[in-house]
Amino acid sequence: MVDQATPQSPSKAGVSPQTLHMGTGEFVALIAGLMALNALAIDVMLPALDDIAGALGVAAANDQQLVIYAYIAGFGVPQLVWGPLTDRYGRRSIIFLALAGYALTGVACMFAPSFGVLLAMRFCQGVFASACRVVAVSIVRDIFAGRGMARVMSLVMTIFMVVPILAPSIGQLILFIAPWEWTFGVLTLVSVVIAVWAWFRLPETLPAANRRPFNPSATLAAYRAVFTDPVTIGYMLASGVIFGSLFAFIGSSEQIMTEVFGLGDSFVLWFAGVAGVLSLSNFLNAGLVERFGMRRMSQAALLAFTVLGVALLVFLDADAPSFAVFFPVFALMFGCFGMIGSNFSAMALESQGKIAGTASAAYGFFTTTMSSFIGWLIGRQYGGTVIPLIAGFVILGLICIALVALVEKGKFFQPR
Repeated sequence: MVDQATPQSPSKAGVSPQTLHMGTGEFVALIAGLMALNALAIDVMLPALDDIAGALGVAAANDQQLVIYAYIAGFGVPQLVWGPLTDRYGRRSIIFLALAGYALTGVACMFAPSFGVLLAMRFCQGVFASACRVVAVSIVRDIFAGRGMARVMSLVMTIFMVVPILAPSIGQLILFIAPWEWTFGVLTLVSVVIAVWAWFRLPETLPAANRRPFNPSATLAAYRAVFTDPVTIGYMLASGVIFGSLFAFIGSSEQIMTEVFGLGDSFVLWFAGVAGVLSLSNFLNAGLVERFGMRRMSQAALLAFTVLGVALLVFLDADAPSFAVFFPVFALMFGCFGMIGSNFSAMALESQGKIAGTASAAYGFFTTTMSSFIGWLIGRQYGGTVIPLIAGFVILGLICIALVALVEKGKFFQPR
């Protein structure tokens, strides 16, 4: 079958699942740690934003949010540079450069003399974190392909989704025992631990013979290969569309839980419940995808996601919505979402093994930019009911089904 995780020969792939010299559990945990540095850098300091604003003399109340947005701004576009760099210089050299930069900017944030300097350092930290994300996915693609990659990425996301659940509580705990500066200090400590772990345990997965030159013509040729592959661009577009639902939920979840259902005091618990279902569904996907295939799993989940959204629109009372009806169905929708994302990414990158770094960068930048805009667009439609959010989910599901139909030439549930 095309998308089975058949190991490549060492001469071509450098490292195969059989020659990795670490168990799957350790490998998944390390990759999840590299990717989780991004979520940690956003969520762990949320409880400290007021303290930061007070200490650095931030006058406007909403300006404290710039601590988050400066980081996000640095995370996006640099991925397009890190991808070709890691295809040229290898995975280890770039990952240690990125981890060193992430750690040093964390220290710089701790000792920032002004709010402007803090924002500049946060921007730089986002730049280095984007390299961690690009290299992590590239390493997985170097070693695994097809269903094997989908399985590993599902396991990675199972662990990854724990971070948004725990990070705000970790930040609050830090504030109980230390000043706000240590919400940045913990980022440095975690990145140092991951760097030491990777130094001793993670091999170079891109052999010198497979590296590509780093110059404008080679870089443009690599990106041209990514964006002219119909399967890659098709599933990249589909991922950008469906991930818009995640950003829409994140952006409007607090308002919905607080204003529509009056659950402000327990919002964190309900948010964690949705994230927990998402994490569980990734775990289930990891166990099932090699048996049923990426296409069957993701397409069935996509159809279920859309049908559940339609059911909510039909049966939920818009004027007096029942939380007992809304939450279980909504959580199931995100359970379906967990079986879409990892499979779509594996299918998008399946044919890009020779330029995995560049393809990972393009996929990460494109899907994040597209989905964040879609999420913002849906979120701003909020007007005191859940209808705009659910309607947005249904529309995204239908668009995604149409994109998949185009990519697969109308053939659904193929065993490939």
